[in-house]
Amino acid sequence: MSAHLPPNHPPVPQQKIGVLLLNLGTPDATDYWSVRRYLKEFLSDPRVIETNKLLWWPILNLVILSFRPQKSGHAYAQIWDKEKNESPLRVITREQTESLAERLGGDGVMVDFAMRYGNPSTRSVLEKMQAAGCQKILLVPLYPQYSATTTATANDKAFDALKTMRWQPAVRTAPAYFDDPKYIETLGNSIRDGVAALDFEPDVVITSYHGMPVEYLKRGDPYHCQCYKTTRLVREYLGWDKDKLMVTFQSRFGPTEWLQPYTDKTLEALPGQGKKKVAILAPAFSADCIETLEEIAMGGKDSFMEAGGEKFAYIPCLNASPGGMDFIESMVRRELAGWL
Repeated sequence: MSAHLPPNHPPVPQQKIGVLLLNLGTPDATDYWSVRRYLKEFLSDPRVIETNKLLWWPILNLVILSFRPQKSGHAYAQIWDKEKNESPLRVITREQTESLAERLGGDGVMVDFAMRYGNPSTRSVLEKMQAAGCQKILLVPLYPQYSATTTATANDKAFDALKTMRWQPAVRTAPAYFDDPKYIETLGNSIRDGVAALDFEPDVVITSYHGMPVEYLKRGDPYHCQCYKTTRLVREYLGWDKDKLMVTFQSRFGPTEWLQPYTDKTLEALPGQGKKKVAILAPAFSADCIETLEEIAMGGKDSFMEAGGEKFAYIPCLNASPGGMDFIESMVRRELAGWL
């Protein structure tokens, strides 16, 4: 074929299959301007903030972006990986990518990762994969439960990049895996092992999911139901009583009503109900990040202990653990069926 190419035409690379892991994003550093750039991109996404743009623009640019970057930057500084000078989310997502690449290497699959907000951008990585010869690409949003604010916006960003490509690869998107039996087993095992490693028996174990405005649920977002189903299936897998494993929602933002019960209010109330020993995890996240490490493991612990709690433990996300990677590999291989 190369003999028929016009002069100066770049060689056509050998065909490959690509797998692109997609996560939310992270600022590049903890300083004001780095965090501001990240928050501006994140909070300008109409899937994340569905308020009328004319109303939201002055609130975001004149109020929120004046004050919130300092607060968020301080929070990021508490958990920043000083050695790698990156946020834990980027460090862990890279570890997941490298592990999956090793597992799929024998099949000639190219694996990479991108962030919806911040770097590496979805566009830059898709262009790199296409230039490397990936004519079939599986997009894998790393969100167990589907939401328009997460899964859909990650795919949106990929589709925006695809629109501009002269030679567009064939694309598949991996579905949410909130009730995948292998995922439930993996999550259940991590909870059981996490609790077994503690020096106390929790009165209750909390599954804290990222919240969203109630209005999004009313408009048809399935996230709320999928969160409850994940916890119910894990509870059944572990054989625990209903009151042993509970659901709460964290990270609310702004004055509107969000999904309840709220994680922070629950942690403050439990000691008064005689539940003074708590373990907590965040099953909406595939990798530990600011919402898990700073908001829950640090802030949640402080709130709980100040309210009279005695023991508090945070059980990490699946991250790049052997069990977590076994699940991601099995899910990716299933979604690649017919391509591999």
